[in-house]
Amino acid sequence: MSAETGMDQGRSAFREHRWTDAFQNFRDADQRGGLPAADLERLATAEILTGNTDAGLDTLTRAHEEYLMVGDLAGAARCAAWMVMHLTNLGEMARAGGWLARGQKLVSELPAPDPVQGFILVPMALGKLYGGDPQAALQMFSQVADIGQRFQDKDLAAFGLLGAGQSTLALGRAEEGLGMFDEVMVAVTAGELSAVPSGIIYCAVIGNCQVAFDLERALEWTAALDSWCRERPDTMAFSGQCQAHRAELFLLHGAWSEALEAAAVAQGRSTKGDPWALYGGYYQQAEVQRLTGNLDAAEASYRHAARSGHEPQPGLALLALARGDAHQAQSMIRRAAGLADIATRRHLLPALVQIELAVPDLTAARQAAEELATFARECPRPMIRAVAGQADGAVTLEERDPAAAAQVLRQAWQLWLELGVPFQAACCRVLIGRACRDLGDETSALMEFEAAHAEFLELKAAPAAAWAASLMDHGEGGGVAGPLTRREAEVLRLVASGQGNRKIAAELYLSEKTVARHISNIFLKLGLSSRAAATRYAFEHGLAG
Repeated sequence: MSAETGMDQGRSAFREHRWTDAFQNFRDADQRGGLPAADLERLATAEILTGNTDAGLDTLTRAHEEYLMVGDLAGAARCAAWMVMHLTNLGEMARAGGWLARGQKLVSELPAPDPVQGFILVPMALGKLYGGDPQAALQMFSQVADIGQRFQDKDLAAFGLLGAGQSTLALGRAEEGLGMFDEVMVAVTAGELSAVPSGIIYCAVIGNCQVAFDLERALEWTAALDSWCRERPDTMAFSGQCQAHRAELFLLHGAWSEALEAAAVAQGRSTKGDPWALYGGYYQQAEVQRLTGNLDAAEASYRHAARSGHEPQPGLALLALARGDAHQAQSMIRRAAGLADIATRRHLLPALVQIELAVPDLTAARQAAEELATFARECPRPMIRAVAGQADGAVTLEERDPAAAAQVLRQAWQLWLELGVPFQAACCRVLIGRACRDLGDETSALMEFEAAHAEFLELKAAPAAAWAASLMDHGEGGGVAGPLTRREAEVLRLVASGQGNRKIAAELYLSEKTVARHISNIFLKLGLSSRAAATRYAFEHGLAG
């Protein structure tokens, strides 16, 4: 096959989004006689999309140099802008800064206005956004969008609108920002944009919708991204981030095994062309591990997530709380929330309320709950209303107004049910049970605790199950088995007496396998992890006689 034929086939495959065929044909043509700058740029894109990132950056550098050789300053500057964005994505900030300076110099030498002036503004605007100046970022992204519209460059106009939406969200204007995301997604889903901008926009929009508690949009766009990735099976870039987003949605909806599977896929793809999947893959894994009581594993996963350069909050603070160190958790979440932009701070507020109540600092908890309530009034979407209602109810309960707390908590519980978020719905039921107990209605309180406990057991959420069990066992040492069956209470009594599984099996006329299953259920129901802890529980609750 001649070099000319290879180039023609490569261009055809590129237009049809057959990235592997594109880079193979371009590569063969390059080896036979070299490629012009535009085809080198296409080859670089195909290599990056299929996970050959290092090769893609080398090819993009060659394309930049080829453009310079033929005197195409705009093409060379465009390659420089893409180098900045790809290197920033990889966390190579020094190299990115060097390419940004080169791109700016080339743009300053252009003889006439060109859309590349907008492309070189994109990484500069992102620097302002992530550097804590969303107002300046908004102005720059607006310039990018204007340049894109002036030159009818749809990719550039979409980048400008995406960045404007992110900046607007960071400024606290959630509804306005989400509306911008809807507008830019019209161009993406209509197939108007090229592949790399499409993938970037999909992932950025989904992530920002989740930060803004817009579960409906996050679900819709994650399904669209999943479909986009399936239609391009050789696209490694962005596919890991898609899996991380899927893991977060599985986690919310109580499908925790599926969440772990998706998180593992995201982790694998983070090393094969999608480095941004590193954070989400490990963070979502850590969340499942924390909620199921596997705290050491959760800490290790949070540490892996932190290697991405993003702080794993609020999960890390909630891990400290789960280990009983409320003051350390308070220090961590206060620092993170204090440094965050408005949108990220709102995302941290539910954990802030929970931790402040555990310390306890009721004044701080009330302040955080009021911030959530204000956000819910400004952006009355179901998930933020559920989050704000749960926070308000938890604080109101500690303020000794159980009647008011029960009312708002039932509304939050109903919203969580409608959204299909079982863990948070069960947490609301525990709080409702506490309100019933404070109002003297012990029968209703036990019903709420038992329902929540059953849900936690279904999810295998051992710490939460232990929390519900401790409230069910209201006898305070009176020999009440709480959530345990009669047989489980018998097994626990014998464990507390120091007997091994074989002796317990002989005394109760059971198989050792059955005894082991009973002990596993006891640990799960009570949130315990060892026979020593089970023995301690039995003595503290009058079950060791």
